[in-house]
Amino acid sequence: MIDIHCHVDFEQFNNDREEIIKRAKEKLSAIINSGTSIEGNERALNLSKQNPNFIYPTFGFHPVSSGQISDKDLNMSIDQMKKHMGEILAIGEVGMDYFYVKDKSERAKQAETFKKFIELANEYKKPLLIHARDCERKAFNIVKEYDDIPSVIFHCYSGSLKTAKKLIDEGYYTSISTMICYSKHHQDLFKEIPIENILTETDSPYLAPNREDRNEPSNVLYVASKLAEIKGESVDNIDKITEKSAKNVFGI
Repeated sequence: MIDIHCHVDFEQFNNDREEIIKRAKEKLSAIINSGTSIEGNERALNLSKQNPNFIYPTFGFHPVSSGQISDKDLNMSIDQMKKHMGEILAIGEVGMDYFYVKDKSERAKQAETFKKFIELANEYKKPLLIHARDCERKAFNIVKEYDDIPSVIFHCYSGSLKTAKKLIDEGYYTSISTMICYSKHHQDLFKEIPIENILTETDSPYLAPNREDRNEPSNVLYVASKLAEIKGESVDNIDKITEKSAKNVFGI
C-alpha cells in the first residue's frame, strides 16, 4: 500500500514525526512526500534521505501561492527542480485552485505558472502531480496539450465524472484521499472510475477520516478499505492494483 501524496514535512508533525513515519512503515511499502514551496521541497528531500527506499520526494509550488509568485521565486523554484531532477519522482504538487483564489488576475497568474511547471515535466519527462480545485476541466485542457509527460496524476480528484472520463481517455490517473471515508460525492465518483486509473493518498496532515483529527500516511488503509467496499472488491485486490499502478507511475 502506498500513500502517493502527503506532507510529513509540515509543522503539524514536528512533535512526533518519527512516530508517524514508524507507523507508516508498519503498514505501507512507501510514501511520497510532496513539496509545496522552495523550503518545503528541501524538507521533502531531506526526509527522503533520512528514510531511503521508503519516503520519496516530489518538488512543487502550491497553486494558492502561485497566483502571487514573483519572477525571482518562480525562477528559483524551477532551478531547484532542475538541480534535483535525478532525486525527485515527479513535479508537483502544482496546478490551479479556484476554491481559494477568486481574483481573476491571480487565476491568470496561476495558469501561467502552471504552464511553466508543465513545460518542465514535459522537457525532463517527469510525472506531473496536479492540484486542481474547482477548475479540473481547465487544468485538463492545459495539460493535455503536452505529449512527453510520462504520467499525469490529478491528486485528491474532486471534479465531475464527465471530466474524470476525459482524464481516463488520456491515460491519466486520479488519486483519492481519505475524503472518500465521509464524502458521498467522492464515493459516488470513484465507484465509477476504473480501479486501474486510481491511486491512493491521504494528503496528510489534512482530510483525516475523522475530520477533526490530524491525518497521517498510515490512514491510507482506510482509503483502500472504502474503495473495496464501494466496488465490491477485496481490500487485498484494491491494494495490489493501486500499489502496482503507483510503482509504475513513479518508477519506485
